[in-house]
Amino acid sequence: MYLRILIAIFGVLLAIGGIGAIKGAQITEMIAKSESFVPPPQTVTVATATPTSWDKTLSAVGSLEAVQGMMIAAELAGKVDRLAFQSGAWVNAGELILQQDVSEERAALRAAASRARLALKNLQRARTLKKEDVVTESVLDDREAEHEQAVADVERINAVIAKKTIRAPFDGRLGIRLVDKGEVLEAGQAIVSLQSMDPIYVNFRLPQWKIDQLETGLHVRAYTSANDHHAVAGRITALNANVDPDTRNIQVQAKLVNPDERIRPGMFIRVDVLMPEQEPVLAIPATAVLHAPYSDSVFVVDASDSESDQSNPTLRQQFVQLGEKQGDFIAVLDGLKPGDVVVSTGVFKLRNGMSVAIDNRLSPKFKLSPQPENA
Repeated sequence: MYLRILIAIFGVLLAIGGIGAIKGAQITEMIAKSESFVPPPQTVTVATATPTSWDKTLSAVGSLEAVQGMMIAAELAGKVDRLAFQSGAWVNAGELILQQDVSEERAALRAAASRARLALKNLQRARTLKKEDVVTESVLDDREAEHEQAVADVERINAVIAKKTIRAPFDGRLGIRLVDKGEVLEAGQAIVSLQSMDPIYVNFRLPQWKIDQLETGLHVRAYTSANDHHAVAGRITALNANVDPDTRNIQVQAKLVNPDERIRPGMFIRVDVLMPEQEPVLAIPATAVLHAPYSDSVFVVDASDSESDQSNPTLRQQFVQLGEKQGDFIAVLDGLKPGDVVVSTGVFKLRNGMSVAIDNRLSPKFKLSPQPENA
């Protein structure tokens, strides 16, 4: 009986050993295959580092201000008799904005005009009688004074009526109405905002060490946060006479063209001052850069080291120093040379030494002044 048990145990051990030998051989074969396995090349798009010239700019953030802008207000107290405008409407200089009630002034004007006419007749009569020595010089002086006072009363009442007849002082765009018909206005009460729209000022600040590069007449380009691809053109019109002692910045004012009223007073806007000379740069697509905390890098496409296979080049990760960005491109200050071919898209999934296949059929079109359709 013990012999049978020993035979069974021996058989089990022999079977386990056979299975282990088979699995060991399979694992050894898999390890050998994995060591010799070459992954298929990663398909990439590429671009060439190209020397070019860009506009040299000084950038800042500014605030828009109307060339002419004011809050139209009531100069005198009075009841609103007529509103002659709509909120947001365009008005021309001299156009009626609001009419206050002037019924009392018009009645007083008629009385004053009557007194002025009578005073004029008395003056003319006194002058005639003076020539005939019927009246004295003092009587003539009294009649002249009465006439001047009557005329002054007429002018005073006309001035009151004019102040209660509120007109646009210049061409511009009205804001939202702040009063209603029939409302009794106080002196100085706001009625509506009026802003000229074209041209429009932009005020911005630049560091004091850039003063030597600034002068009136330099071209500027301005971009709103809502549309970073649509530039508004203009020129520098003034430099402040002093530098801010707290920030050591100088205030600059430029005048922008705004015929379509795309920009409004009070908006923040990015401003680029264009220098007369252009700056030589080595440009690559901005999407070719792999940004990291320690440094920025790109993947340079090198030819294959194998003489038998020149179809699948490899990648070399190259650290670079970057400059300004313009449109879809970014300037490389150090790390690349003209003619270097870099991977232009999808760099986050690449690694150093990876084999790649180049296919630019799906490569995006990189532009210095991109204008997306949905912008």
